[in-house]
Amino acid sequence: MRSSNSGPNGPTGNDPLNEGSVSILRQPGAVWATAGASVVAFMGIGLVDPILPSIAKGLQATPSQVSLLFTSYFLITAVAMLVTGFVSSRIGGKKTLLAGLAVVVVFAALSGTSDSVGELVGFRAGWGLGNALFVSTSLAVIVGAAAGGSAAAILLYESALGLGMACGPLVGAVLGDASWRYPFFGTAALMAVGFIAITAFLKEQPKPARKTSLLDPLKALGHGGLASAAASAFFYNYAFFTVLAFTPFVLNMSPYRSGAVFFAWGVLLAVFSVLVAPRLQKRFGSLKVLGGSLLLLAVDLIVLGYGSHTAAVVGTIVSGAFIGLNNTVYTELALGVSDAPRPVASAGYNFVRWFAAAAAPFLAPKIEEWTNIHIPFVVAAVAAVVGAGIVWVRRASLRHEAAELEPQHRTEDGVTVFAN
Repeated sequence: MRSSNSGPNGPTGNDPLNEGSVSILRQPGAVWATAGASVVAFMGIGLVDPILPSIAKGLQATPSQVSLLFTSYFLITAVAMLVTGFVSSRIGGKKTLLAGLAVVVVFAALSGTSDSVGELVGFRAGWGLGNALFVSTSLAVIVGAAAGGSAAAILLYESALGLGMACGPLVGAVLGDASWRYPFFGTAALMAVGFIAITAFLKEQPKPARKTSLLDPLKALGHGGLASAAASAFFYNYAFFTVLAFTPFVLNMSPYRSGAVFFAWGVLLAVFSVLVAPRLQKRFGSLKVLGGSLLLLAVDLIVLGYGSHTAAVVGTIVSGAFIGLNNTVYTELALGVSDAPRPVASAGYNFVRWFAAAAAPFLAPKIEEWTNIHIPFVVAAVAAVVGAGIVWVRRASLRHEAAELEPQHRTEDGVTVFAN
């Protein structure tokens, strides 16, 4: 995920760390406030990973019931993608961020008070709505407020994503070792701090020149390239969230051990997303990197499913590298492959792919109940291969140069990029 100096076939070689004359670390308080809140928002995705078995035990629920925590969260997130652009283009980025944060604070706190798995699943759905409002707007706000150019701003955003994905399981483990309820209360408190920081430091950003309608993201999917990227990402996300939501039950570790495994997983995700992906794209091109990474993820999933316990631990950690590569390339493709304004293209793309994130956590334990513990990973591996196949078959439509779209994106978006 980079700025206009990068097209789907690979970046041009500009270094986001040195874009302009301003250091990436010398940013206004508004940028750090938004980036910090973004870290906590992404923490919320993996927060429940190490405590899933504890939640199941505490609420006397089955693995498939507890996995609905992911399903409800991402199902609402997917649908909300059609609404976020509509809202932010009318009330502005700051108010949208604050609305999302407020919703997360309320529903994260309510999640910690749940007395049944049904209540917890419902509260996680509300959490998903708040997270969609916040995450879908935060990058555009960071780009609009950052010093040093858009590439530096995007690098900050990607770093926040990776740090959040890495720290979520660790925080969940530390707080969840005492009680599975504490991670939810902790997240609510951190997001409340983020709400105060954004209120204090962030000025309202300019609204887009054109208001987004509810149907614009769906209309954008009529473009063959964007539809291809979204379809491939759908199958990839199924594999991704099989690892994230189902593996904790397979590893069957204490919260601390499971948190350590997923912390290492998140570190690899961050490193490969921010540091490794740009270099591989420059050398091999984005589509080759994406196709190869998807196939390697499929192999890793087979090892994870059929290997020993040690192999499963190693396979879980290693999958973070492939997931980091894929996340970066997919987002870049979604932003640059069509002529739709980037907020609209991003909303349409995310609308499709988050449905797989909702399906995998529910289907994986069900498939295990119907068959055995190996088959969910086989299904996930097949999904990754299908994603790679779509990239290969549709490679011509995925090679559209983002640079050709820059004037239209600048005019209609008001910012250089907008994603996730």
